[in-house]
Amino acid sequence: MRQSNLYLVIYAAALTAICGALLAFTSESLKPKQKANQEIERKTIILKTAGLDLAQWSDVQKLYEERVKSYVVNYEGKVVEGIHAEAVEVAKEFKKPVEERLLPVYEVSNEQGEAIAYVLPMYGNGLWDAIWGYIALAPDMNTVVGVSFDHKSETPGLGARITTEEVQQRFVGKKIFNEKDEIVGVEMQKGEVGNEAYADKPHKVDGMSGATLTGKGVNQMIYDYMKAYERFLRSKRTTQNA
Repeated sequence: MRQSNLYLVIYAAALTAICGALLAFTSESLKPKQKANQEIERKTIILKTAGLDLAQWSDVQKLYEERVKSYVVNYEGKVVEGIHAEAVEVAKEFKKPVEERLLPVYEVSNEQGEAIAYVLPMYGNGLWDAIWGYIALAPDMNTVVGVSFDHKSETPGLGARITTEEVQQRFVGKKIFNEKDEIVGVEMQKGEVGNEAYADKPHKVDGMSGATLTGKGVNQMIYDYMKAYERFLRSKRTTQNA
């Protein structure tokens, strides 16, 4: 009886070890594919935020390589050599003082090689946890071409609506600088009355019913990152107007 029990224990332990090893092997072998899929997803978001219609393109990787020039700038707006934008982890940079952050830039061009949008990643806090996304600015470094937002745990049907195209489209055409040439960002308002109510308001968009605090998080994220990139935006604008 004791031998039988011992056999069962040894058998169970061996089976557990084998299954654990197989799971670990499977997990490790899938990591490269998972990472590749995440990269394609990120590149797709960058291209879409810049306003490109991806329906006519079957190879996102090729389109990205042809149309996107990426680099990193610092708080002073200077290009940081030797660091790839794709390697910068924005969530980790968010924990640093703003003056010490590495700030990726994705410069998207048309077929003629002319810049049509500058896509800038952002990170912040929503109601319950982290929110993040991208904002694309036109070459005037003021007009919003597009935005993309995502979140970790905002409330479904309320704050989680920041991921929807309907909410994100509200930001298109808005301005981040006011008439005094100060960065003010774009602010979601409290309540939801229809975005047409803000058609003539360059710095305001309609809010989300029941999600005022998530909206405030989005507002703060946009403002904070536009301030972080401010020196880069102004230097780029000066260069283009020269």
